[in-house]
Amino acid sequence: FSLIFFVRNTDFLCAETVPAVRNCIRFLRWFNKLLLNMSYGTQSQANATIQQQYRGILEILLSSAPITTSCCVFLLVNGTMLHILRSKAVFRETACYVLLYNLLFADTIQMVLSQLLYILSVCRIRLTYPVCGFLVMLANLTTGISPLTLVVMSLERYVAVCYPLRHATIVTIRKTALAIIIVWAVSSLNVFIRLILLLNFPFEDLESLQMKDFCSNTPLLLGPMSDHYDKAYTWVLFVSAGVAVTCSYIGVMIAARSASTDKVSARKVRNTLLLHLIQLGLSLSSTIYDPLVTEISKVLDRVTILRIWSILYVFMILFPRCLSPLIYGIRDQMIRGILMYHLCCQVKL
Repeated sequence: FSLIFFVRNTDFLCAETVPAVRNCIRFLRWFNKLLLNMSYGTQSQANATIQQQYRGILEILLSSAPITTSCCVFLLVNGTMLHILRSKAVFRETACYVLLYNLLFADTIQMVLSQLLYILSVCRIRLTYPVCGFLVMLANLTTGISPLTLVVMSLERYVAVCYPLRHATIVTIRKTALAIIIVWAVSSLNVFIRLILLLNFPFEDLESLQMKDFCSNTPLLLGPMSDHYDKAYTWVLFVSAGVAVTCSYIGVMIAARSASTDKVSARKVRNTLLLHLIQLGLSLSSTIYDPLVTEISKVLDRVTILRIWSILYVFMILFPRCLSPLIYGIRDQMIRGILMYHLCCQVKL
């Protein structure tokens, strides 16, 4: 612009230099337009990037808000049922309700941890290996308790139908407490072995303890031994639990055909055991959640992955943990009235 001003206000330029100066002015004008177009293109690209980020944030909010709300609702129902099962003496002194309390307690902790890890992943927050290891080990502890408790509950129902006269002597509160201690001990032993395998990994060779991926069970399988143990324990646990529940179901069906068995009670127990099998199968499907999401993320774009991830999380993680209050809170007449009374803010309907 100084050159253009100088040329326009100078009268002593010779005739030979005027065309060259004019060409130089044309070049400067063209270069100026080029710079303006480049700055406009950069600004447009920045605006497009910002719009894409806002669209991604909106997508995250729209997908995670309903899931988080549903999880909070079921946590409220679970917390109410836990309060009910501890507030009444009839529930504290009955074996099936004591086992139900243990199952609900494990499912509630598992739901809280799963939702916490889901929110951290959605917000793209990466944890360190020690913090992630603590959360995942606690989640593994409660994950193993649910199928083992379902086995004990199925055996208790089998005894109630097939040996009704001896049920009070076989299934006592002391034996039930011992069974719960064994369940927690087996699950704790699994966590202890996982922790030993995890500590054997040479973390000092890593550049940083900050995880490069989101916190889940899969990134913590840091060696072939951990991977093999995880698969072996999962299959042994769920196959054993499935066999136990299936045998209890078959035993109840056979006992229901005899004339001395209460048909109505046997039918209710048979339906309960069938729901236990479904619940056990859904709990088994949650073990393939992390590997399935990892494989899907390699072939699809981020928006599609987020949608599929949310759907899988609801049906493989949250839904199996919500079946217990649905099975017992609605079907059990003793719990249903008290549960509705508490959920309706203690308004007598």
